[in-house]
Parts: sequence; structure tokens; C-alpha cells
Amino acid sequence: MIRFIRSTALIVLTAASLSAQGFPEIRLVLVADGLESPLLVTHAGDDRLFIVQQTGTILAYEDGSVKKTPFLDLSSKIHVASEQGLLGLAFPPDHEENGFFFVNYTNVDGDTTVARFSISSDPDVAAPASEELVMRIEQPFSNHNGGHLAFGPDGFLNIGRGGAGDSLNNAQTLTTMLGKLLRIDVSGALPYTIPSTNPFFDVDHALAEIWAYGLRNPWRFTFDRRTGDLLIGDVGQNEIEEINFQPAESVGGENYGWRKMEGSRCFNPSSGCNDGSLVLPILEYDHSGGRCSVTGGSVYRGARFPGLDGIYFYADHCTGEIWGARRSGEVWQSEILLSTGFLVSSFGEDAFGEIYVVDYFGAVWLIEGDPRPRRRGARR
Repeated sequence: MIRFIRSTALIVLTAASLSAQGFPEIRLVLVADGLESPLLVTHAGDDRLFIVQQTGTILAYEDGSVKKTPFLDLSSKIHVASEQGLLGLAFPPDHEENGFFFVNYTNVDGDTTVARFSISSDPDVAAPASEELVMRIEQPFSNHNGGHLAFGPDGFLNIGRGGAGDSLNNAQTLTTMLGKLLRIDVSGALPYTIPSTNPFFDVDHALAEIWAYGLRNPWRFTFDRRTGDLLIGDVGQNEIEEINFQPAESVGGENYGWRKMEGSRCFNPSSGCNDGSLVLPILEYDHSGGRCSVTGGSVYRGARFPGLDGIYFYADHCTGEIWGARRSGEVWQSEILLSTGFLVSSFGEDAFGEIYVVDYFGAVWLIEGDPRPRRRGARR
């Protein structure tokens, strides 16, 4: 039985561990537990949260409790393994008008499937028979499926696709969708159209759906809801985890380096890998201390905790360490804010910009900070 609770249980960062950069203290407040392999929490533009479980169900959560009937159950359609299952969910900007939403899952053959569904006459329950295929991509490996979906400020759907160990060099090959960030228009007739502003729209020997490439496994990316900037958590191979950045004014086409580079280091080839055309990460960390896999996060733009404004939260999946990062000009500063002990599988935002942390062991937590506004002239 899934149990959702309101709790005053806190995990608190002590004042002694505050960084030299003056990052604020944060705490996590338990919102829900008893979940089954949760991978994502998101919103549909209203008060509800939607919790994606890897095993195939989406749960609607409102006013401190879960709806008795799952919002959607795809468990009979998907293949679940260590990095397969129900992986992504996104509601389009016009969801309130048309009732559509999009999911990303690995089907029974292990292939990536992006599909559109509609809600039923009950807005808290989807119509399972309404599925319409948007995209199916054959997956040569069982791992590194990417799977995240997000609508950008331009209203186009962005799809993260992994490239695994990439012995086939997919991430650097523009004739495959693997190892890429795709951008498509799903506002009209399905399956989709390709925006004419995509960087490879009229380029021979390149797929027009590609927006950026050179990604290994973009496990969670986010658009800053204030600036429109894009931040991508890209899982490393053996040594380096990285966060990549694309400014809002970008016209696309960035090559983030994999498998030529792992983070800021050469990977294949072992030297002379960057001719100046590759975009290096803004943040990276190594695998010391049991770290293993980056979980990309979100930029805080909520109203409840002004001291958190502009902080980008991300984590390591294995250690559960949560970092905060801020941009100062062209420089990003980052510090560990909390060590949770969770398997952090995702971050997510509600409709009001508050940020949640998803624990793969079965819980969702709300990030809280000091509700008082930062004093003028206070150290940043």
C-alpha cells in the first residue's frame, strides 16, 4: 500500500557545513513515502504533483494525499530493468486546453517509445486507450536510455537520448538519434513536425530532429523558468560526471564532447581530442568517495524561500550528495549542501517553482530554505 504523509521530519544541513561561498542552509521535508522506484515528479500547471514510477504507473498527488486510482498504468506495456521502464513525463503548455501529455518508456522489446496520451472525463485519470505514437527508437543497449522529456520556452518538446559506452560512436554521429538532445514540434498532427530553426534542418547526412549532440546519458535536464537557459546533467563513463549549459539565446548544434571527451578530459582519443569546437561542461566532479552518476536538477525560482533564488540543485545518485550551484558572470560556483544517503533519482518542480528531490528507495522530499528574504548587502 502506498502511504502519503505530511511530516515534520527534517534532514538539516548544519551551520558548520555551510560553504565559504555563502550558500544558504537547506533542509528536506518528507512529502510522500512508500513509493515503488520513483524516477520523477512534475506538474501540469496546477496544484497537483505527478509522480512517475519506473515500474509503469503515474500517481497524481494533491492536498497531502494520492488519488486512489493511478493517473496512468503502463505496466503491461513496458520492459523494466536497471535503466529501463517508465522514464519520462511532460505536460505541454496548452495541456489545460487539450488534455494531452507525453511519456517516454522502454517497450516490451526494450525500444524507446515516446507517446501522447489524453486525460479522460476525470482530469485525475488518463485514458489509457488514447495512446498515439510520437517516436520509437531502436535501442542497441539496455542501459543509458536517457528518457527525460521537457517542453522548452518555445513550446517544443525536448527528448534526451543516451549513447551508452558508445562503442558505435553514436553520440558523434549525426545520422542516429542516440547520444543526442532532440527537439520536435508536437503541437499539431502526430507524429510530429521538425522546427525549421533546428540546426540540422537543411543539412545533408544529419537528422533534422537533433538539437544538440555529444551526450552520453543526459539523465535529467531543465530549463530555467526565468531565463530560459538549459542545464543538462550528463552521466560519465569511468571518472567524470558533468553538467552542461546552453544559453537561452542558443541556436542549437552544440557538441558536448562525448565520446571524444569525458567531462573536460580526453576519452577517445586519449589526447588531442578537442579542436576548439566542443562545448566543455560548466561543472564536473570525479568518482571519489563512492560517487558514480550525476542526477541533473532544477533552478529554484519559487517564492517561498527567496534565499534559494537562482540556485541550481543537482546530486550524485549513489552518495545522495546534493550540490548547489550559482553563476557569477561566466563562472559557476558549486558546493555540497547536503548529504542525504538517498539514491537520488531525480529533481522536479511544482507549478510554483518549488523543488522536490526524488529518492529511488521510495520517497519524495521538498527542498526548503530560510523563508526570510536575503538582507540587502548580505554575503552571497
